[in-house]
Amino acid sequence: MYRILILLSMLAAVAAQPATAADRKPNVLLIILEDWGPYLGCYGQKVMHTPHLDQLAAEGCRYDACFSSAPVCSTGRSSLMAGMSQYSIHSEQHRTTDKRPLPVGVKSLPELFRDAGYFTALGCGYSNKIDLNFEFHTAKIYLGDDWKQRQPGQPFFAHLTLIGTHRPWHSDRARPIDPARLTLPPWYPDTPLTRKDWALGLESAQNSDRLMGEIIARLKREGLYDNTAIVITADHGVALPRAKQFLYDEGLHIPLIIRWPAGVKPGTSSTDLVSNVDIVPTILGIAGLPAPRYLQGRNILDPASSRRKAIFAGRDKMDSTHDAMRAVRSKDFKYIVNLMPERPYCQFNDYKERSYPGLAVLNVLHLEGKLPPEQDAFMQPHKPPEELFDLRKDPHEIHNVAQDLAYANIVQEMRRELSDWRKSVGDPGVSDEFRKGGWAATYPTRSLEEWKQIEAQWKEHILRGGPRPTINAPAGYADDEGLVKSKKPKNRKKANRQ
Repeated sequence: MYRILILLSMLAAVAAQPATAADRKPNVLLIILEDWGPYLGCYGQKVMHTPHLDQLAAEGCRYDACFSSAPVCSTGRSSLMAGMSQYSIHSEQHRTTDKRPLPVGVKSLPELFRDAGYFTALGCGYSNKIDLNFEFHTAKIYLGDDWKQRQPGQPFFAHLTLIGTHRPWHSDRARPIDPARLTLPPWYPDTPLTRKDWALGLESAQNSDRLMGEIIARLKREGLYDNTAIVITADHGVALPRAKQFLYDEGLHIPLIIRWPAGVKPGTSSTDLVSNVDIVPTILGIAGLPAPRYLQGRNILDPASSRRKAIFAGRDKMDSTHDAMRAVRSKDFKYIVNLMPERPYCQFNDYKERSYPGLAVLNVLHLEGKLPPEQDAFMQPHKPPEELFDLRKDPHEIHNVAQDLAYANIVQEMRRELSDWRKSVGDPGVSDEFRKGGWAATYPTRSLEEWKQIEAQWKEHILRGGPRPTINAPAGYADDEGLVKSKKPKNRKKANRQ
């Protein structure tokens, strides 16, 4: 009996000991940089000052080849949060009004954490943007709006967005960037307006980095930093004319930084292809939670997981702009099929025409006949049915070699690969109703004189600090879906935010 009492006392003493670092479940903090590509100091942008995000990369792993499944926020976020292609969860149409629930048995990332006993928090003092194309009951799925509301000892999954990189971009008065030091991509006109606009974009990312510094400081102050896995990514690529809404790399390429002291070697980087559908299984792996079998991604931290040979993406409706494109990208090649080649790339889209100074520059130079071929190709009234880019020679995707016989085998192989993927994810393609619907595809959308007036407003605003332009939709463009309507200037920012 005496021995039994001693044994019981020892067991009770062990049970009373606080959990060690190895015993505690890690907290997980998922941060979305809105509308942003891999444009940070740690990604080689020497003109930028992003010390806090660079610090996270230095303490973890930077992924150099991560891509979104879609080039717009609601669709990309839907795939990211479900770990599945947008076509498998009926979420491909941006800002749809007839949202469906996720397929039976499928749960979003925060639901999986909530059901595993984690405290799920949204916003935590920053943006609580969700913007999903499936039914999502925020108040039931997120248990609070800050991790401080959790029970003592309860691990948390927190999700927030740093919105500073969403247009309109704002200057960084503390560390302005000299536009003369920038390098613009070859598909983009090099003018004082486009240079200054891009400088503002980079400065907006610097502003977001300061907020990241606040978050890091809070985690350290509360003693949470060492046991919190921090995942930094974006919903899609950068908001430039040939980027957001399109399947070129600038529209899909996103940052991915994972800092997790218990499982990620500091100061590392990876060139492996990563899709945003890989983020759910990876985060679940960090927390030691099982990955549901329906997930279509891989845990990129699991050395036993097969590396990707390609990533896939699609673009469909943007507000009331109807179009459809699909893409497959390997390390060496990008293949795009345009399912609606009869429509121009730059058909009318209210958000873009109100938000992109560079789009006005492109239209003016195009209508004046002054664009070089590599820029003018994007301004044509029709698209080629297929596009193929040799990324080894052409990283900016400006030389379409789909019709070059030297690449015939590559086209055939990637065409088949894309077709197989579309079948596997349930891609519905394009219906006759969709092809005929949406805003009219009349092109150009405005006259040369109208575009010159818009360009002049942008110059006054960006180069000389004047008022933000007042840009109305052209006559004849009615919104048949009620998603984007003409608003007075004071409401325009809210109405056209994508």
